Amino acid sequence: MAQQKKHLQSIHVQHSKHTSGCETEVMPIPDFVYISMSQHIGAPCKPLVAKGDYVKVGQPLGDTDAFVSAPIHASVSGTVVGIESIRSASGGDDIIVVIEADKKQELWEGIQVPQINSREEFVKAVRDSGLVGLGGAAFPTHIKYNPKNLNEVDTLIVNGAECEPFITSDHRLMLEDTQDIIDGMMLVMKYLELKKGYIGVEDNKPDAIEALRKVIAEKGNPDIEVVPLQSRYPQGAERVMVYEITGKTLDAGVLPADLGIILSNITSVAFLGQYFKSGIPLVSKRMTVDGNAVARPTNIKCPIGTKIADVMAFCGGYKEEPKKILMGGPMMGRAIFTDQLPVIKNNNAILAFSGKQSLVEEETACINCGRCHKACPFNLIPTALSAAMERKDAEALDRLKVMQCMECGSCAYICPARRPLGFNNKLGKAVLKEAASK
Repeated sequence: MAQQKKHLQSIHVQHSKHTSGCETEVMPIPDFVYISMSQHIGAPCKPLVAKGDYVKVGQPLGDTDAFVSAPIHASVSGTVVGIESIRSASGGDDIIVVIEADKKQELWEGIQVPQINSREEFVKAVRDSGLVGLGGAAFPTHIKYNPKNLNEVDTLIVNGAECEPFITSDHRLMLEDTQDIIDGMMLVMKYLELKKGYIGVEDNKPDAIEALRKVIAEKGNPDIEVVPLQSRYPQGAERVMVYEITGKTLDAGVLPADLGIILSNITSVAFLGQYFKSGIPLVSKRMTVDGNAVARPTNIKCPIGTKIADVMAFCGGYKEEPKKILMGGPMMGRAIFTDQLPVIKNNNAILAFSGKQSLVEEETACINCGRCHKACPFNLIPTALSAAMERKDAEALDRLKVMQCMECGSCAYICPARRPLGFNNKLGKAVLKEAASK
């Protein structure tokens, strides 16, 4: 491991890890689940079932022949009572399969522990499991594990940083499912023939670091190492994680595999450790539920497709009317317009805020203090990028490297004028792409 004398620029955020000591609670099966056919980057799945069908846990509900895709499975046993279209959190239209649960949780007869003897069989089994990146991106994992230059890849990095405020579900995973994490890593390293594995964990989780190191020692695997990282934001970002552990620079548009690295979220790797023992595909999700509008913040595990409203009810409901609900963390999460949306594969938190926590302060004039530039991990100049975006100056946006922005929000968080600098960069990318298409 390369020893770093210099770290990428980062910021201190209020951690607000209120639920780090809350053991994961398993929710009762809800009366209905609403399972989206769009739970990954790429082409949505097409339903494989029809209204009136009886389905069992783990039964495939949707799939597609598209390359960038992953199958979707029933999270409960019961009867399909509808196939509907809803407005998703991202603003598009999603097809959902509605299942009325019978609470029996019967397993589908087709479930079996994968029998694998080669990399090709391993990659196929990963696809069959329905696994996508569970840290937020939702990129189909089997594609990540099958890079074109696999013979040049020798390192696995597992991302356990969890640097967003409030979220503690990965922390609980590291304490509660430690063995599965190491088992999953060993499988990936074996079948992809990787020589070295690292687990990046922020140093504000000493109990997780200790638990992981203990299991590694018990396994007697010197090829896996836990790397304590600074407790700063955005430590968990892919490009930051790669640099902090290996010293290699991952520019925008460059894949980790191009640098000889496979990078996976710690929840994704733990799931593999479980799947290759049980054969049960991805049908449930561990999440943090927190925010000052929540009566009983905690960590929960629920069937995929559970309505957010049902999750909130399990956590005691709202003690105040929520003014803002987020899927994910406050830095990079997505604000949603209703709690009637379902939980999807890459949800790691539901946060509900009221009062001051939900307040968006009024924007004021830029005072040219330079804090946004100092906060940017990649030395971008957010004020100049915003000005170029407002002018729709594609040439300037390209020169100022807007595509290097990973939209972490550090610039907006640190800005005393409360300017939406990160969002402006998102708009700037759209301006540049539109100009390039002409």
